[in-house]
Amino acid sequence: MYQTCIHCKKPLGANEVIETFPVGRRLAFDSAKGRLWVVCRKCQRWNLTPLEERWEAVEDCERLFRDTPMRASTENIGLARHREGLDLVRIGEPPRGEFAAWRYGDQFGTRLRKQLVWAGSMGGCLLVGASGVISVSVVAGSAIAIGVYPVLAWEYLRPVVKVRLEGIADGGPAAPDQVARFNRHRLRSIRLLPDDDEPGFSVEVSRGTRKARIPGEGARRVAAALLPHVNGGGGSRISVQRAVNEIEAEGHAGRFTTHAVRLGYRDWRGRSGNIASFPRSTRLALEMALHEEQERRALEGELWLLEQAWKEAEEIAAISDSLLLPAGTDEFFERHGEEAGT
Repeated sequence: MYQTCIHCKKPLGANEVIETFPVGRRLAFDSAKGRLWVVCRKCQRWNLTPLEERWEAVEDCERLFRDTPMRASTENIGLARHREGLDLVRIGEPPRGEFAAWRYGDQFGTRLRKQLVWAGSMGGCLLVGASGVISVSVVAGSAIAIGVYPVLAWEYLRPVVKVRLEGIADGGPAAPDQVARFNRHRLRSIRLLPDDDEPGFSVEVSRGTRKARIPGEGARRVAAALLPHVNGGGGSRISVQRAVNEIEAEGHAGRFTTHAVRLGYRDWRGRSGNIASFPRSTRLALEMALHEEQERRALEGELWLLEQAWKEAEEIAAISDSLLLPAGTDEFFERHGEEAGT
């Protein structure tokens, strides 16, 4: 039984309430469709369980939900907190907008609050440093800068995303040189480019003058892993609703992804496909659409994809990172890239 978040690679925790599924501190379930998710308390994202026989766990969740007095619910979605601290989210048949508000509202809202706190704390430190230079002494201002700038460097240079690129279905363990690491600085160079093959786009990453292009299933997996960090600023419930509307306008999550990539949004240098140049609501919609497409494929009989994703998450979590520079970067570009033309 897997115990690591597919998305952030952090432990999901445990519970002693659902004996048939003792993983997680918040479980979401749909009794009618037999779906069970573990909600990561770190990143707030939902991990669909790859259990082919999960009806017993879903039935236990349903029974416990009905027996728990602490409940808040709408017509379609309910929340109950067991006295042991386990949260249960019961899904009925909500429209996409209501379901998205429950599923994505917490994680996007949490990111937004963290971003505001981070920006406020850094701005406060710099303001204090500036006032120290003016009214106290150059030494005081320099002392603040010595404390702030290493923090900023660490924040932007440390690896924040780890994605296994090869051996997706070989069943073997992930070697360190098979795991691409992306820091926050490199995220802004990621591009989504149209591609005629499945899933309709490829991912281009850059390091200096070197570029690597990842097509096919690898592109889908890399984009799904990177977008939450590109969307690190999160969004309000209004932004979530706008993202839902964009997906609904195309009628299907997969069609929306292809459509958004082919719109060709350009950055300040005129390059098309740079993720950072997409409107905020479109970036949020892309993140939602990629995750929904992954679950759709799993629920249509490709559960092995989810099993591989959970195994990969635990393998990657076990691989140690260097503090600042991503390990294996050169091997990654040797395998996937070529020298960029001038």
